[in-house]
Amino acid sequence: MPNAASAPASPPPPLDRLWFTRCPVPTASGLAYKLGWLQQEFAADGIRVDTLQDARELGRHHYDHELPGLIREGGNVPALAARAAGSPTRLIGLTWIEEWQTILVRRDAGISRPADLKGKRLALPAWSEAGRPGSFVRAMSLHGYSSALKLGGLDFDDVQLVEVPLASLDDGPGPARIDHLQRLWSGLDYLVRGEVDAVYVKGGAAADAARRLGLVVGIDLDLIAAPRYRINNGTPRPITVHQRLLDEHFDLVVRFLAQTLLAADWARDNLGPLRAILAEETASEQAGIEQAYRGDFHASLHPDLSAERLEYLALQKHFLYRHGFLERDFELAGWADPRPLQAAHELIARRHGARLGVTPA
Repeated sequence: MPNAASAPASPPPPLDRLWFTRCPVPTASGLAYKLGWLQQEFAADGIRVDTLQDARELGRHHYDHELPGLIREGGNVPALAARAAGSPTRLIGLTWIEEWQTILVRRDAGISRPADLKGKRLALPAWSEAGRPGSFVRAMSLHGYSSALKLGGLDFDDVQLVEVPLASLDDGPGPARIDHLQRLWSGLDYLVRGEVDAVYVKGGAAADAARRLGLVVGIDLDLIAAPRYRINNGTPRPITVHQRLLDEHFDLVVRFLAQTLLAADWARDNLGPLRAILAEETASEQAGIEQAYRGDFHASLHPDLSAERLEYLALQKHFLYRHGFLERDFELAGWADPRPLQAAHELIARRHGARLGVTPA
């Protein structure tokens, strides 16, 4: 009888659906999906490309990453929290996109520089019922305040953190998704009523909400030259993949990444159409898009795993662990896998060479 230990391993089961999820922010994967490139890439294989944003019954996996066929491009708070809790994921890319990290105030607040925060009341969103991975708005606010306070030579002992409840999706009028994204920053209502003095926000929907409520920017963190003062949930923003998908279908992950890289190339040369797509992706008005995404943001959607971005992610991880957002600490070196992104660049080069009739060396 043959030794079972020497029997060849059975091939992985075929995949008929590839899942991906992204946050309502500028992402190359979201662009590739909106442009139809992901669907085209896998159509000949009979593989559907679906997004968790269209499958609400699976929405929890945006945070726990327990869906085997899932690729995620989104905020680092849920990604780091899921990994810290033991989720079998790998980090395969990081992006850095400036997106209007600001401290909003009332017009009469007298807050125009970080030092002006001394003695002020800062709105801090409550912990989410979804636990650590779902408490990203609290984490964002806390780190945004921390950065601003450091710039002013202050710390949390110099201000009052006022905990505000999270807004329910069913509260208030307006289209559900747009209203929900603007109301992620539940402290804005408290700011308007004078119950707090400042609120951290970011993104196009927040810019729209500020304009609607008559609030102004007191501190614009995006204008600070040193990037480490802007380290937060989306800076850097990770691309993660379930370990099983990487092990069993490495080539599919590579092809997925190749299309996101091509979409990032497209964004660099198509600012107008990009803004139209982002208005839908981020549930923002065009005015909010133009206000939140400034400068050459459209040229910076390409992921990498550079030492600098990994260092910034390590600083974010340390902050989150110190403030209770991670179940345990872990080493980034064992989480990051540069192979898929490197292979995606090589695949693009081979395909480009084939179109030009160039034989690879």
